[in-house]
Amino acid sequence: MRDEPNDLPRAEALLDWYDRHARALPWRVSPRDRAQGILPDPYRVWLSEIMLQQTTVAAVRDYFHAFTTRWPTIAALAAAPDEEVMAAWAGLGYYARARNLQKCARAVVADHGGVFPDDHATLLTLPGVGPYTAAALSAIAFDAPETVVDGNVERVMARIFDDHTPLPAAKPVLTAYAARLTPQERPGCYAQAVMDLGATICTPRRPACGLCPWRGACAAWTNGTAAELPKKAPKKRKPTRLGIAYLARRVDGAWLLERRPDKGLLGGMLGWPGSVWSEEPPAEDPPIRAEWKTLNEEARHTFTHFHLRLTVRTALVPMERTPGRGEFIESPEFRPADLPTVMRKAFDLAHGGRSAPVAGSGKP
Repeated sequence: MRDEPNDLPRAEALLDWYDRHARALPWRVSPRDRAQGILPDPYRVWLSEIMLQQTTVAAVRDYFHAFTTRWPTIAALAAAPDEEVMAAWAGLGYYARARNLQKCARAVVADHGGVFPDDHATLLTLPGVGPYTAAALSAIAFDAPETVVDGNVERVMARIFDDHTPLPAAKPVLTAYAARLTPQERPGCYAQAVMDLGATICTPRRPACGLCPWRGACAAWTNGTAAELPKKAPKKRKPTRLGIAYLARRVDGAWLLERRPDKGLLGGMLGWPGSVWSEEPPAEDPPIRAEWKTLNEEARHTFTHFHLRLTVRTALVPMERTPGRGEFIESPEFRPADLPTVMRKAFDLAHGGRSAPVAGSGKP
């Protein structure tokens, strides 16, 4: 750590800035409304925080609107069929979040009368609620002075204290810095203010230091190192895994799909039957007897820990043919938008005019 600021940043200066420049977000109550005693709906805060994990605000907005329109309360979400929630989540990624979403909703309804508990310790007992989400809910929904640290906050703290410890090793010390600055007054607004500061002013590249309400107390600005921070450890090389996706369409238009196991990648999601994904060339394992054709392009997708290259095979099958696994979904009930992104990429290749034709039909 380099020189610590002579004067620690004042929460009041940041809150004054936030009162004027707070982002308008669909899950947020404005500073003006909070000043009048209006607190946000914990359900909406929780839903937004789960959706925003590893995802951008821009990507989440439409999903949040769709979820809250379809399931406006936590009781409505808890009562929804699993497959409908998983389908609505499709494309947002990190599907374990969607599974835990319903587990948490059902726990709140069953164990807490449909009302989120307002203390940090109890929030941590809910499925899918870890330290960050519990802190965010406590602060934003219930105005408790909990320390909320996301990627934006880590960046702000690294710069304020000019700390060059690489992430992720720096996380504990950056959290300790954030705790020192968290005020007792207006902690909910403060938590959102620091995140807004990181998202709009103290950005990863080209931070707008001239507009920052904390500039005078920022050691990195004083030392000219803001653009270098936070430091990050070198990323490990992502391996590439290979697989096969089998897209079978029956002559009546039904598609052969299977639901993936609840545990594991894309758990609980509908997808195309396929092979195991591994770094070795995959073994053929077609789900139904058919004349399979291989497309000219692969479906490629990058997950958190690896790249995936899927060979896409297509076939048209007769009505009387029975699959070895999976089930046929009638054409009116099949929506490509309900598929996870990698499965939709395979469908787009097969159905978008860029693929080799399926035997006996034009395109699958």
